[in-house]
Amino acid sequence: MKDLQWLLDKYGESHTNKTNKLIHWICVPAIMFSLVGLLKSIPFPVTRDFILNWAGFLLLGAMIYYLRLSVTMFLGFCLIAYLLLWGNHKIYLAMDRSYSGLALFSIILFVVAWIGQFIGHKIEGKKPSFLDDLQFLLIGPAWLMHFIFKKAGIKY
Repeated sequence: MKDLQWLLDKYGESHTNKTNKLIHWICVPAIMFSLVGLLKSIPFPVTRDFILNWAGFLLLGAMIYYLRLSVTMFLGFCLIAYLLLWGNHKIYLAMDRSYSGLALFSIILFVVAWIGQFIGHKIEGKKPSFLDDLQFLLIGPAWLMHFIFKKAGIKY
């Protein structure tokens, strides 16, 4: 497995344009949020709850990946995972406990956010990193997180 800094640097090569970076700060979290909502909406073999659902399994897999890269990144994403689950649960409750309402909201957000991502890469003039290596779908969120860690003086 490649080390975290190499992955962040490689990802950053196709994210140098200021507008593309701004779009990523909006769209990457929106894609993560909508993906959790979509997965939470899929029927689960046992009763779905706050964590025990398909989104929880996806996040567990992502957390294992981040732990292999960096303990600090893992800890940061524990908070992010909680916020993604909590926010989607709040939307589910606001939709009168409707999984179909949550799914519709998530689909719309997912499509709009991906359109934004591709617009950002059109402006950048470079293709998205994940087209070369799917692992970069998980590096995008880490790339944003590493800026937060740098600003806070936290070694990642």
